[in-house]
Amino acid sequence: MNQKTLKQSCEIRGKGLHSGKEAHITLLPAPANHGIVFRLSQQGRQLDIPASADCVTRTMLSTNLGRDGLEVRTVEHLMSALTGMEIDNAMVVVDGCEVPVMDGSAEPFARHIQQAGIKTQSAPRRYLRVLEPLELIENDKKAGLYPSATPVYSFHIDFTHPAIQIQSHSIALTPKTFMDQVARARTFGFEEDLHNLQNQGLALGAGLDNAVALGRDGTVLNQDGLRYPDEFVRHKLLDAIGDLALGGMALLAEYRGVKSGHALNLKLIQTLAAQPEKWEIVTPMGFPQSQAG
Repeated sequence: MNQKTLKQSCEIRGKGLHSGKEAHITLLPAPANHGIVFRLSQQGRQLDIPASADCVTRTMLSTNLGRDGLEVRTVEHLMSALTGMEIDNAMVVVDGCEVPVMDGSAEPFARHIQQAGIKTQSAPRRYLRVLEPLELIENDKKAGLYPSATPVYSFHIDFTHPAIQIQSHSIALTPKTFMDQVARARTFGFEEDLHNLQNQGLALGAGLDNAVALGRDGTVLNQDGLRYPDEFVRHKLLDAIGDLALGGMALLAEYRGVKSGHALNLKLIQTLAAQPEKWEIVTPMGFPQSQAG
């Protein structure tokens, strides 16, 4: 019913998926109504960047935030974990240019949050409640938000690769369903794409320890196989939860994605923000607040 933050700070170390460089972040508790904010120290400057759709700089194979020439890459898995664990307020201190990829899922972030402890704050939680359906369609991709009494996320994918093919999954989002059904799903990629991506300066840190790799012959190259039979669509759900968290607060709606990605998810939350007649901000008691909060 009320906002939540961390009980204590926690450090998370790994490497960046795209940069391939060492990545280090520290999660700090934050006061009520603070939101999620990334603190960057780069180029001799320190800058705070809110986890907001207005601050997204790039969405090619990840969601990046930036402002005034500074940028942090690959925030979506961390944002998904913070949303799934119902953390409303935190400062994310970034040492470097990227959030660590860890094992390619959101579970390591969620486990660090659990170990740091979760503190309930005195202020009531605020929800962005969708009042009218909103749909975006681009070719065969679709993303939509619909009125719902609880947060629900659904996704559908259709790949020609024999290890994926057609998959669908849906959850009513709670910390338990997030941990049980979504958090462990890893990012995935195709063997034939890796060389081209690395020539573009992407996926420089990708490997079998942080992604599901799919071979040219249709096989899963990871020795331990998949964590879920439909791990691919569950990871797309994981990404969508993180992307939509850039609306700035908990979302009270049903999200449905069909072959959607970071760019369309971002466009969806930006389009919603630009149409205030389609949403309102409410507390758990259901009392509307002004759009300004």
